[in-house]
Amino acid sequence: MNWFEALIIGFVQGISEFLPISSSAHLLIAEKMLGISYHDPTLTFEVWLHFASLLAVFVYFRKELLSLLSNAANYVLKGSSAGKNDFRFVLLLLVSTFITFIAGKLLESALGSGITNFSLIAVALIITGIFLIFIEHGGFRERKGKGDITIRDACWIGVAQAIAVIPGISRAGSTLVGAMMLGLKKEEALRYSFLLSIPIISGLTLLKMTSISSFSGLSAASLTIAFLSAFLFALIGIRWLISMVQNTKLSYFAVYCIILGIFVWITYGSETVTAAGV
Repeated sequence: MNWFEALIIGFVQGISEFLPISSSAHLLIAEKMLGISYHDPTLTFEVWLHFASLLAVFVYFRKELLSLLSNAANYVLKGSSAGKNDFRFVLLLLVSTFITFIAGKLLESALGSGITNFSLIAVALIITGIFLIFIEHGGFRERKGKGDITIRDACWIGVAQAIAVIPGISRAGSTLVGAMMLGLKKEEALRYSFLLSIPIISGLTLLKMTSISSFSGLSAASLTIAFLSAFLFALIGIRWLISMVQNTKLSYFAVYCIILGIFVWITYGSETVTAAGV
């Protein structure tokens, strides 16, 4: 893989990781269109890209994360009542993450090799587009704030996130729909979705790190360029999604996903590819 291919793959991963358009589908489509593959037996590059995206979330939400974790820690260590809600919120994120891993594994087992069939990816992209229209025009009763989220809500949001194991289903889109169907306010659903990405991406990265044994011939230049590209464009993607949700413009992404899904269906049909990961 040369530096330009690394730049493109880093860009695709970064910009699509937090936008509601499915990063896994875009990586697979990019590979197919460019005739390249960023996969290697040691999973080094895949883990590298996920770590760059994870770092972008930490950087963007650093103040909120520090406050959340600090307050939760004060509640555990000092019994500070002021940190009780933040401690509970952290527990809810962990519950959602646990449910996601269980439900995701069950879904992967059920779908088997068909999970990376381009026709399934095409349908999933179209469904993601419908999700986004649903978010924008679903007429949800937005009545729940941060302190109103229940364990049951956290479990259902975890199930919604697990559906994104299918390339083409957006993690951001599915969690937003799941949260808003449960009555969360749009801003709170968005916040929960972003913060929930931290444990899920961290978990996936740690699991894949156990399979890394070498750099599989990838050059330091390619790794560096891909990392910086994924990191910078992930920051842009986070800011972009927040702006789109606040200004009620998710329909643009919906139209894009539906058109892309139709294109993939017509162009690649029933071809099967190697999975890019959630």
